[in-house]
Amino acid sequence: MRIYGNRLIQTLPGELTRPTSAKVREALFNIWQGQIEGCRWLDLCAGNGSMGAEALCRGAKEVIGIEKSGKACAIINDNWGKVANSEQQFKVIRGDIIKELKKLIGQKFERIYFDPPYRSQLYQPVLEIITTQKLLAEQGELSVEHNPKFWLAKDLEGLEICRQKHYGNTSLTFYK
Repeated sequence: MRIYGNRLIQTLPGELTRPTSAKVREALFNIWQGQIEGCRWLDLCAGNGSMGAEALCRGAKEVIGIEKSGKACAIINDNWGKVANSEQQFKVIRGDIIKELKKLIGQKFERIYFDPPYRSQLYQPVLEIITTQKLLAEQGELSVEHNPKFWLAKDLEGLEICRQKHYGNTSLTFYK
């Protein structure tokens, strides 16, 4: 898989993860253009780490990823290590997203990207943790990748939908 700057990153073989398509990745970074440099980025259900790698390539100050698969975490670490410069920080956390997300209390992120398995029951609990732990910075934005056949986005207390974009079977819902 290639990301920003025509950089090649590793992916997991098989169907353990579903990487965000190049079209959706490009669209997201066009929407957030000018808002990545210097930000703190949280990558939830990080998969192979392509979104965090893109954020690092585009100047994010820090990227933290949470992923449950040990094999995926090793690939993410390798991918992010290849694209990060000496001024940038990154951390890959292996574990259950619900448990690990709660451990980030007190941290703020300007950009959060959440891309769970489409048929999972993670959407509601993860969004609730983001609001109760106040993980989204004041002027920050959260993007949720989903298939509208399996999950319908809605406003939540503390999170308001500010835009939605659709790309075939994939939707991005943005919250502030």
